[in-house]
Amino acid sequence: MLTRQEPRAIVADLVRRVVPYDRQEALDQQAMTGWVRSGEPLFRRHAPADPPRHLAVYFALLDERERSVMLVDHLKANCWLLPGGHVDEDEDPRHTVVREAAEELGVLADFHSRFGDDPFFLSRTWTRGHHSHVDMTLWFILEARRTDPVRPDPREFRSVRWYGLTEVNWNSDVYDPQMHRFVAKLDAWLARTADYTPT
Repeated sequence: MLTRQEPRAIVADLVRRVVPYDRQEALDQQAMTGWVRSGEPLFRRHAPADPPRHLAVYFALLDERERSVMLVDHLKANCWLLPGGHVDEDEDPRHTVVREAAEELGVLADFHSRFGDDPFFLSRTWTRGHHSHVDMTLWFILEARRTDPVRPDPREFRSVRWYGLTEVNWNSDVYDPQMHRFVAKLDAWLARTADYTPT
């Protein structure tokens, strides 16, 4: 458990480490920085929406050789999105990734060697359905293979599926509303480093 002063500083540092891909991400980063500095509560106290904006994480299981990521068909959100969850009180968001990967998919989180444990992307998103609220989300990249075994939690997901980065129209409302921007950023990053051959 972190000390009372540490969580806000840790979150502020993680937000600062993200290199924005587009104007929207830059605006979201600015808003998240201001939110963290404001003294408002960062962590969800009571599900689903207290406080009405709170910290969450997504993690992308990336098979770099196949240029694909795993998405989950989320029961409550009623769309395909990356696995993840809300950050517990005073929890380091990176620890949330490790915890949620084990709880939701039965996998040991292995932060991608080329991205490290810094968030790659961030977003502010109004959730769908009843009790809509704002998820302030840090998106991380994990190393994986399409053939790796997973044990999806049936209380959370209808199913899971691997998607090629250029396989579908990510702007569809079938997917998380920020997914198209995340995939564009990831695809651009991989294209810039195409001369690197993962082992």
